[in-house]
Amino acid sequence: MSAKTSKIPTLRVSGVKKILKNELIPFTRQTASMLNAGMSILAAVSTLEDQCAHPGFKRVLRVLRESIESGMPFSDGLRHFPQIFDDMYLNMVAAGEKSGQFAPVLRRLAAMLDASARLVRKVKSAMAYPVIVLTIALIIAGALITFVVPVFAEMFEGFGSALPGPTRMLVNMSDFIRKYWYVVFPAIVVIVFAFRKWKASKAGRYQYDALVLRLPVFGELVQKVAIARFSRLFAQMLVSGVPILDAMQVVALSIGNKVIEGSILAAREGIEQGDSLSTSLEGKPYLPTLMVRMIAAGEKSGRIDEMLDSVADTYDDEVESTLAALTSLMEPMLMVFLGIIIGGIVIAMYLPIFKLSTVIN
Repeated sequence: MSAKTSKIPTLRVSGVKKILKNELIPFTRQTASMLNAGMSILAAVSTLEDQCAHPGFKRVLRVLRESIESGMPFSDGLRHFPQIFDDMYLNMVAAGEKSGQFAPVLRRLAAMLDASARLVRKVKSAMAYPVIVLTIALIIAGALITFVVPVFAEMFEGFGSALPGPTRMLVNMSDFIRKYWYVVFPAIVVIVFAFRKWKASKAGRYQYDALVLRLPVFGELVQKVAIARFSRLFAQMLVSGVPILDAMQVVALSIGNKVIEGSILAAREGIEQGDSLSTSLEGKPYLPTLMVRMIAAGEKSGRIDEMLDSVADTYDDEVESTLAALTSLMEPMLMVFLGIIIGGIVIAMYLPIFKLSTVIN
């Protein structure tokens, strides 16, 4: 980053999450369309500012328009809002300005952002169902243990016989939660806070990401999502004219997994030492052989960007296949889980009633 861009002040804006979700992709695509139609960048930004309904993003466009009017390059105007326009976005826009391919770069950027957003939506939608079911199951189990089990416990006291082991354990658990609720619930809050604090640390995040990659099924899914994202981002940055070392640095930080990020940065060091891209990627943890060999073929043919896009499409398809298989397996697994948790509680409560005739005799 130059001395000039490093002095650009960072401005805060409200509603960043909604801007990233609903405004960024249409802004990028519409700007590319207007530039392609012959409009100046100032006219394009002014037009988008006039029609923008989101107050936070309208302020972003106003600051961007004022920056362009003052003679600042478009990419430098974006640097006012790093929470919206990340390094990948800024580098591609700056490369497009320098190469004179501004509109095509923005069009490719919009397509890439759209593909990444679709992939994230697919993963989230596949994970939403089991998370909701598990949450409801835990709430129901907590309600049964806290409010229903004590009623049965009072009824069991008059039986004059020892309770079965599962029932006794359930009653003891209910008594403990009702007696020490002021300890149990704060302890849960502290554990969640400590986990998030640990995960936010550098060492904790690396350990967490490494653990996720070792999980059965889910680890493979996370790896495929990361490889698809790496390949697509890297291809678009190379096509846009971003130098390969800068592209690898930016893409590595955009992967979302510290272990794979470390592998890509290690490969970047190999390129700095004069190795080819495929040679540098070879043997790095969690970088699949298929990807490396396809990149090597792209290097030989001189079409590495096209080969990276093919890698991204391949792993996108594999992610969809994995999600479909995971979804089909999830329903019976959830039914078994619900049967064990909820059914176990119900059976434990009714065991003494099943033995009621023996107790009366």
